[in-house]
Amino acid sequence: QVQLVESGGGLVQAGDSLRLSCAASGRTFSNSVMGWFRQAPGKEREFVARISTSGSLTNYADSVKGRFTISRDNAKNTVYLQMNSLKPEDTAVYYCAAGAAGGGSIWYGNMRAYDYWGQGTQVTVSS
Repeated sequence: QVQLVESGGGLVQAGDSLRLSCAASGRTFSNSVMGWFRQAPGKEREFVARISTSGSLTNYADSVKGRFTISRDNAKNTVYLQMNSLKPEDTAVYYCAAGAAGGGSIWYGNMRAYDYWGQGTQVTVSS
């Protein structure tokens, strides 16, 4: 199993950059598809980004494509979300999630594709 702990959130101004980290524990990390989701106040949790087990494949929500970059370091059991050109609408609690490799039967943007979740880290972008 995998345990996830996010960090790196904070208060920034529009146009700033921020890097979120998700530290994972468990031997299955390298075999886990990793994703980032976010939930803004009063809204449902939404997909942000996903990265394959090897890191060779990535997917992004249209709202963040070109601004956010997901990456992973399997040796460090860590996944990152580099956020550039932040906008006020990016304000949300960001969650790291891990899903079993080979779970191609469920769309990567569906929360049900992920088995483990972190506690979330708050990102607030002021205008």
